[in-house]
Amino acid sequence: MRYLLDSNIIIYFLKGLLADPLPDDAYGVSVISEIEILSYPSLPADDERLIRDLLATIEVIDLSPDIRDAAIQLRRAYNLKLPDAIIAGTALALDAELLTNDARLAQTPGVRCRQLRMKEA
Repeated sequence: MRYLLDSNIIIYFLKGLLADPLPDDAYGVSVISEIEILSYPSLPADDERLIRDLLATIEVIDLSPDIRDAAIQLRRAYNLKLPDAIIAGTALALDAELLTNDARLAQTPGVRCRQLRMKEA
């Protein structure tokens, strides 16, 4: 896996809001992102189906000892929210580039990140 998709990128991609295409390569998603995007209280059934269809085509990464350790270190060092620390820790532990439009997360030292342009309104 070369890229890890952040929750916001998945949502923007499914809603057709990205101006930049996703790079052609292998993707993964943290189990935290899976939980985040599927747990919206008013998630319409059609949107849930789209999300589940997408998740079926990419690797969902569970927590491993390496990911937990990286998340702990990132949270301690940079005071990240726990979900963000786990997502960034996943990218770090797997040496994957994190695709995210979260400005704070994209500036996390040591984590390779790329932001994708949004379509103009």
